[in-house]
Amino acid sequence: MTDSWVRRVLVEDGLQSTRIARRVSGLFPHCETMPSGGGAGEAAAADPPRGMDKETLTLMRFRGEFLKPCPGTGEGYICCGYQILNIGTNCPLDCAYCILQAYINQPSLRVFANLTEALPEVAERIDSDPSRIWRIGTGEFTDSLALDPVIGWHETLLPFFSSRPNAVLELKTKTDHVKALVESPHRDRIIVSWSLNSPWIASREEHRAPSLERRLKAASLCQREGFVVGFHFDPLFLHPGWREGYRRTVDLLDQYIRPEGVIWISMGAMRYMPSLKPIIRSRHRGSSVLRGEFVPGLDGKLRYFKPIRMELYGALREMLLSWNPDPGLYLCMERPEVWSASMGWSPGTGAGLSDFLDNRVRKVFSSL
Repeated sequence: MTDSWVRRVLVEDGLQSTRIARRVSGLFPHCETMPSGGGAGEAAAADPPRGMDKETLTLMRFRGEFLKPCPGTGEGYICCGYQILNIGTNCPLDCAYCILQAYINQPSLRVFANLTEALPEVAERIDSDPSRIWRIGTGEFTDSLALDPVIGWHETLLPFFSSRPNAVLELKTKTDHVKALVESPHRDRIIVSWSLNSPWIASREEHRAPSLERRLKAASLCQREGFVVGFHFDPLFLHPGWREGYRRTVDLLDQYIRPEGVIWISMGAMRYMPSLKPIIRSRHRGSSVLRGEFVPGLDGKLRYFKPIRMELYGALREMLLSWNPDPGLYLCMERPEVWSASMGWSPGTGAGLSDFLDNRVRKVFSSL
């Protein structure tokens, strides 16, 4: 599958000796060198249908902080205090609703080849606050596992985080690329999580992604091999038969997943920056994700009306609780009143939600 994604590899000059570049050059002997600090394929952005250039892999230097707080979505919405480990940007999958189409205004699959060399600085920061639980993920700006067979992120990230008692690493994916994970001896402090949706959305809007059943078979394998797993229903959509669709996905969870091995499940409704709308209409002309009435939120993003969001959350919450009475269920970027109406409680603040999720970490990993 990865061979069909990557057709061209560019390596920023000066990074050829990094672990990531050496691994990739072993798989793709005809790597091209680009100038240090140079861009790749910007001209492709002028052609919207191919503007993301998902067949070029660019190994480049990341010049910012590798570990940063999740950007969140603005005042008034409850953020969970997640930390992002920057491993790359863009994704070989091509979901019609993907916010990266507008948020990352650069084409090609960009991987930060100096990651391994920067991990000592990340370790120093984590170790400087041993009383804190650092919940860290790599799936904010790319899929955590889609390119792992090529890049081999697992080779350094799994042993690195398994040895840190006050941190957990969440690998968030829509793929079934778990072969390398289950062959690794490292399990502690690692969470493998999957983005899920209704079958209707997964089959029509999540292009290049494996089916829900393939994802959940991969999750089941990870569970059997001793990994903690999580799930994210984000974004949720109104669509024909949405209740029955999400019920079908929960039925698949019941078929493949042991409830007691789940650390958390998040829910979030479709929301997007206005600049994403013309991109979706250009790149995914048959998409239905923009159907419905959206209104601007406090953060400027367009969202379903509040009563619609509460209906979505409340319905899925009931389904999930019927399968697992203790799923660690939470909302992503919602207001306190939406929490109260659809969940029956509210953490009140970002600090309250952070405490809730930190306690999930303590509970699940202490039981292993």
